[in-house]
Amino acid sequence: MHPGGIKTELGRHTDPVAEAQMIRTINQRNAAAGLPPFRYKTVPQGAATSVWAAVVADGDVVGRRYCEDCHVAQIAGDPEVRGGVQPYALDPDRADALWELSEAMVGERFDPLN
Repeated sequence: MHPGGIKTELGRHTDPVAEAQMIRTINQRNAAAGLPPFRYKTVPQGAATSVWAAVVADGDVVGRRYCEDCHVAQIAGDPEVRGGVQPYALDPDRADALWELSEAMVGERFDPLN
């Protein structure tokens, strides 16, 4: 689940110059793809996808899937354009490797959700 870009206190230490450059890069890629410019979401807009996935959407439709903007994301065709889910993120072998790495980093083992 991805809430989108939200201007909150979480980014309070972000370098303004780096942030501006990131937004310029996003907007250049969006323009080349015919997409609108980046805009931050409000906190309620950012929470909407979580609420939708938890309360509104059919669990069989959203379960174990990547959701954004109150829908299940499509597989992205262009890694340079934001939005959608990249094919590598759906690879079960990579998911297992990430789980194992995460356990190693925190020094604890967890039962994976099945």
